[in-house]
Amino acid sequence: MALPFPFSAIVGQDEMKQALLIAAVDPGIGGVLVFGDRGTGKSTTVRALAALLPKMRVVPQCRYSCDPSKPAGLCELCHPPKTTALKSRQVAIPVVDLPLGATEDRVVGALDLERALTRGEKAFEPGLLARAHRGFLYIDETNLLEDHLVDLLLDVAASGENVVEREGLSVRHPARFVLIGSGNPEEGELRPQLLDRFGLSVEVKTPTDMPTRIDVIRRRDAYEKDPDGFNAKWKNKNAQLRRRITAGQRKLPSVEVSDAALERAAQLCMNLGTDGLRGELTLIRAARSLAAFEGDDAVSDEHIKRVAPSALRHRLRRNPLDDAGSTTRVERAMAELFPA
Repeated sequence: MALPFPFSAIVGQDEMKQALLIAAVDPGIGGVLVFGDRGTGKSTTVRALAALLPKMRVVPQCRYSCDPSKPAGLCELCHPPKTTALKSRQVAIPVVDLPLGATEDRVVGALDLERALTRGEKAFEPGLLARAHRGFLYIDETNLLEDHLVDLLLDVAASGENVVEREGLSVRHPARFVLIGSGNPEEGELRPQLLDRFGLSVEVKTPTDMPTRIDVIRRRDAYEKDPDGFNAKWKNKNAQLRRRITAGQRKLPSVEVSDAALERAAQLCMNLGTDGLRGELTLIRAARSLAAFEGDDAVSDEHIKRVAPSALRHRLRRNPLDDAGSTTRVERAMAELFPA
């Protein structure tokens, strides 16, 4: 099986790459929603990031990929006696695709019919949420997914736990994952309350300048002709990014957020008229994650400015008196709050 396209070799799409790296440093950011044209490398970038991340340790033969170093988060089957140390093995970070036609049973899990019919046993067959635990759940064309499934996914992503109670079964298992959704705005929009539940939202556009388009074609062609050789060429840069991610994860708890940074975030959201407080919380969390990734000790105005469009553009109310796009409105508000 060919290696995924290397993350460090992806041309452009800086905002999407930044959002995914922020989510990699802080998986609790709330997921990333990517809207843009077809054929702009959305799914390629997600799979490239998963391949970039260091392998994770899991309990062998656990169906939920439990982390042996965190006893509090173990599933019921992995809880060991107090005197017993759990064994572990390393596996790649999972990237699970959720197809548009998936049923709720396939997503959350259901009764194992084969065991029920052949042995007369009630057993649980884990679904896609179990497979995605501690990794990424990727939904292409999120705007075409049935609303009840989107609601279910966002609830599980927020709680970190999947609860199934049906057909005489009562199962509870950890399901912490980074939810990545993508779609084309021309094919329909997500409901505002669902948009608001995603941590970050990015826009991906087709490159309009000749050098960038040529660079994309050249690199993709080189990868398709020799995937292993192309990955070897970018191995060192990928390794540098991997080290920055792991260093950022370690540094994240110690990054300081001053009262001034909190005031900046709150004032920006007030100026934009965002509903609720999720905008401020996500803005500060994303800025802290970016600061950790870059090795900074505290959140600065620059960090807030760089993540504000991704954290806020999808939380704005429609303004019939202002036909400017949401990104333009965020940039305008930042220019007023952060004068040059």
